Amino acid sequence: HPSVNMISILSLPLPELSKKLRDGSLSLEHVFYAYVGKALQIATETNCITEYLQESETQLRKAKLTGKLGLLYGVPVSIKDSIDCQGHDSTLGFIKNLNKPAAEDSVVVQVLRRQGAIPFVKTNVPQSLISYDCKNLIFGQTFNPLLYTRSPGGSSGGEGALVGGGGSILGFGTDVGGSLRFPAAFCGICALKPTGNRLSKKGIISGILGQKAVVAAVGPMAKDVESLALCMRALLCEDMFNLDSTVPPLPFSEEVYSSTQPLRIGYYETDFFTMPSPAMRRAVRETKQLLEDAGHTLVPFELTSVDYMIFNFCVRGMFGDGGASFLKKFKGELEKSSMGLLFWLAKSPNWLKTLLSWIAKPFVPRFSGIVRSMRANTVDEVWSLHREIEEFCHQFITQWKKLNLDVMLCPMLGPALGIGYPGKLSVAVSYTMLYNVLDFPAGVVPVTMVTDEDEEELKGYQGYFRDWWDRTLAKAFRGSVGLPVAVQCVALPWQEELCLRFMKEVETL
Repeated sequence: HPSVNMISILSLPLPELSKKLRDGSLSLEHVFYAYVGKALQIATETNCITEYLQESETQLRKAKLTGKLGLLYGVPVSIKDSIDCQGHDSTLGFIKNLNKPAAEDSVVVQVLRRQGAIPFVKTNVPQSLISYDCKNLIFGQTFNPLLYTRSPGGSSGGEGALVGGGGSILGFGTDVGGSLRFPAAFCGICALKPTGNRLSKKGIISGILGQKAVVAAVGPMAKDVESLALCMRALLCEDMFNLDSTVPPLPFSEEVYSSTQPLRIGYYETDFFTMPSPAMRRAVRETKQLLEDAGHTLVPFELTSVDYMIFNFCVRGMFGDGGASFLKKFKGELEKSSMGLLFWLAKSPNWLKTLLSWIAKPFVPRFSGIVRSMRANTVDEVWSLHREIEEFCHQFITQWKKLNLDVMLCPMLGPALGIGYPGKLSVAVSYTMLYNVLDFPAGVVPVTMVTDEDEEELKGYQGYFRDWWDRTLAKAFRGSVGLPVAVQCVALPWQEELCLRFMKEVETL
């Protein structure tokens, strides 16, 4: 339509766009087709879309007729492959899942539709979702819209690329080790991983079904924090609580979100497991300084035994069966190479894992730790693991309360790694996965860009273990001047509004 200014539609932030759609000053079609056009362009550049949801056009016509004005009336939204949309595949990048359309919408998608949003595309994921790259044999590799030689992150990588490239104004992904936060950080946008059960996971397929040690969550991705808040406002409604009665009926607390009380903020620059890149460290330092200048109180937080958490809770939690169910998913699939180490370990018998772990311990302690943690556990051992995680969580909260903190400022892995690197660097999930184990809400906000000085300083990067992973990570960070770097904003369980409020403070600095 020649009279429609696509650029001005695409440049509107979500709160303004939704307001204009609701008051009728923008037509639904114009907005819809502006985004369809832009999404197509970004898909051509980054290969981020797996499917166009044809029925979105029918929904568009119906929305105009009924005129029911939900909070997201007429807003086109994108949906990760693993979130069920009726009549469409949720493949997880597996060939065996093709042509098995979902019987009904996931609860999140149902609520979105009731709020007037129009899901219009599904987006790419890495095979199995247990990865923070974005590639599979069905749809291929997704590229980072900011630099095509870089990974968009994962497993919600298609969302990261599409929202980061401006082809979607609001996207939905899932996160079990950083799968919302990696793509947001790598593509320079915002994301919120809520407490695991704040939003319904009904109709959402997880990487390892029934795994409860490391908690998964579904959440939004957008260009700015206000958009995430609007999205949470829309989702936390009676519809959500009725459609899934296991979700606690906590409506969005405006009071907490809009409060202007100065905050007491914990922070740390490193977890002493994955050495932060110079830009990551600087991101935390500068944000800390700006927050202090803005009148908040910052308190150093001492993180301990992250290595124990990674091996004993994350790896052992996800692969408590020795990797058997993980392996089963790959039966009959062609692509396995991207999984490399995990795959090979899952195949090995317990005695071999024990032997390997023992031999490797003095030379490559981290490899030894992973091998040891991938042994098959008895039910008794799994139960005691769950107890240990609960204990860890309570200790962490005790330390938090002792310092009287409201929220926490933490590093976020970045800048975006080169394509193929995430598969080799599974250990670098330490900064994000901690908050899946603890099940705390955690959001990501971009705060700076890699400078020449950061790049220069990277030459001295050695890591804490000086092993193969550390050397590979140093390589993966290289050549990133101008790419965005984010921080993580964390709050206690069920405090999404406080988390968003803190993210907003960081964004405005």
